Amino acid sequence: KSLMAQGVVKSYDPNTGNGIILLDTDKSEVFIIPGSLKGSIFRTLRQGQRINFEIEAQDDVNVVKNIRIGQDKY
Repeated sequence: KSLMAQGVVKSYDPNTGNGIILLDTDKSEVFIIPGSLKGSIFRTLRQGQRINFEIEAQDDVNVVKNIRIGQDKY
C-alpha cells in the first residue's frame, strides 16, 4: 500500500542511488534507494529539489517510489 507525498531532496548520491527526502507535512525523512528513480523522468536528483512521489513501507522502512516533478497536481 503506497501513499502519495511531496517533499524536498535533502541528499542524493548518484553513485549509490541512495538519498533522503524531507516530507513537506512533518519534515520526517523517507529514503531514496537504488531503483527509486526507475520509471521516472529523473536520472539524478539535486539537493533542494521539490518532488512528488509515493511512499512505500519496505522492511519497516519508508522508501520512495514513482518520483514525479513537484509543484503540480498529483
